[in-house]
Amino acid sequence: MSLDPVILFFLLGLAAGLMKSDLRLPAAVYELLSVLLLLAIGMKGGMAMSGVPVLQLTSQLVAVAVMGLVTGLAAFALLLLARRLPRSDAASIAAHYGSVSVGTYAVAVAYLEYLGVSYESYIAAFVVVLEVPAILMGIVLARGLKPAGGWPSLANEVFMGKSVVLLLGGMLIGIIAGPAGLEGIAPLFFDAFKGILALFLLEMGLIAALQLGPARRHGVFLLAFALVMPLIGALIGAAFALAMGLSPGGALLLCTLGASASYIAAPAAMRMAVPEANPGLSLTASLAVTFPFNVLVGIPLYYRIIQAFWPDAGA
Repeated sequence: MSLDPVILFFLLGLAAGLMKSDLRLPAAVYELLSVLLLLAIGMKGGMAMSGVPVLQLTSQLVAVAVMGLVTGLAAFALLLLARRLPRSDAASIAAHYGSVSVGTYAVAVAYLEYLGVSYESYIAAFVVVLEVPAILMGIVLARGLKPAGGWPSLANEVFMGKSVVLLLGGMLIGIIAGPAGLEGIAPLFFDAFKGILALFLLEMGLIAALQLGPARRHGVFLLAFALVMPLIGALIGAAFALAMGLSPGGALLLCTLGASASYIAAPAAMRMAVPEANPGLSLTASLAVTFPFNVLVGIPLYYRIIQAFWPDAGA
């Protein structure tokens, strides 16, 4: 099977960055692409949520919040057992891996659509839920109950951050407007979704290439962790997806969320709350290693596993 074109855009950016090309997307363009992606994902989830029973949705949102905590604690335990990093750095990295990468989720959605596999659209709501609990857990693990700057400032940083505001706002717009109300803006947010994602991944490839130098300097341990932890997170996601009764497509999305690591919300929150942690370690692991691994290898691998073990998955 040929590669999805959006992956080819990522490879183009990665290759251009490694070859020291002067290719760059203007900062304003990258910011616009991020806004469009976040709003589109939120609105799709909001439209789908309107048809889901409240009790079912609430129970699944609680389960997903627990999943984020379990994944973050697993990362923290793995880092502490290795005895290679200070507690503050281990907690910061764990918060990144318990949280979520919206870009990776968008790639998984595009992958399912490329294969023609259906999924529960309301899973976009899980993206919002997973942004917060692991970040708070990482702060408590590093600082106890007294984060730097105090809880009010931290809450403002976490809940008013761009990704949470746009995802949550998009969901509310989708719920209130519904499919009929969003028809007028569908060409920009839904029809052009893959094109927007392709340009976003072009820039992400360039950014990932810049992070590969620090990744080499931080050694084999960080590289190994950033490759092993996505597999652990994906298995945790698969277990929760099976318990929640999700379809194979939905299971892939939850596996991908479990395998991904934040590079937007978590870095901002941890820099504020745990300033002694080295942000280079977290970003190097999440953006230079885990993100490319998930995009190029992980997502197809997780779906192969789901096809093998899911009761109603096609071969």
